[in-house]
Amino acid sequence: MNGCGNEILVVDLRETSAQIRPEAARRLGEGAETHFDQIMAIHRPRTPGTDAYVRIVNRDGSDAQACGNGTRCVVQALSAETGQKRFTFETVAGLLLAEEHEDGSISVDMGRPRFSWDEIPLAEEFRDTRAIELQIGPIDAPVLHSPSVMSMGNPHAVFWVKEDVETFALDRFGPILENHPIFPERANISIARVTSPSSLTMRTWERGTGLTRACGSAACAAAVSAARTRRTGREVAVTQPGGTLSILWRDDDHVIMTGPAEWEWSGTLDPATGAFDRDTADSGEERVIG
Repeated sequence: MNGCGNEILVVDLRETSAQIRPEAARRLGEGAETHFDQIMAIHRPRTPGTDAYVRIVNRDGSDAQACGNGTRCVVQALSAETGQKRFTFETVAGLLLAEEHEDGSISVDMGRPRFSWDEIPLAEEFRDTRAIELQIGPIDAPVLHSPSVMSMGNPHAVFWVKEDVETFALDRFGPILENHPIFPERANISIARVTSPSSLTMRTWERGTGLTRACGSAACAAAVSAARTRRTGREVAVTQPGGTLSILWRDDDHVIMTGPAEWEWSGTLDPATGAFDRDTADSGEERVIG
């Protein structure tokens, strides 16, 4: 599936105790057909009142705490199977509430943002995380500097620029900044440009994945950081290479992300090895998992 261009493998493991192994994720990530940004592995509920436990796996086999675009894909897949429209998912970062609307768009409550340096986390204390001391390039003429940092269940750094975000070599800067010592758990690195009081454009180097056409939690981080630094209001259209998401930072501090999800094809995989067989009769009507 894809969520606003974010390549997602939705894997149904509800009828087994198997787990996606790191080597399986890496093999799938390297495949031309199975290349992905995140795996959303659906497991049986662990907690009463939830619909499923969802484990999120990056292309390098590491675990991720949040993936809003992937969560929308899970909602669409399960809704097609059951007709259910509202879901509560448990993840390693906590509970996610999600709903599919009549127009096919899907909203995910991404929870409350966290701004304290030790909750992001950062390796040293910064009292004001709206802009921290971090730059790349010559000290007297840095290419990027003073990012807004925060957590949306996973750590984010948003560098604000005035130029077109496509003009920056994020494929070169991203790995350096993702692994900078200031981020003990690594970080998602975004470049963002405000285009109006209610819109911005951005690109993201995703922790454990690399360049991606979209990242839901990064879109949330950019929108919240833009409002927090008074660059925009609290409702923002965030355009990434894969498309546009609507982000609302509500007055109750919850961040609501709304956008599309699209089914592409289905198949069967071995979660231990990553061996994969694509279904031979894929069609746009066959959208039920399981």
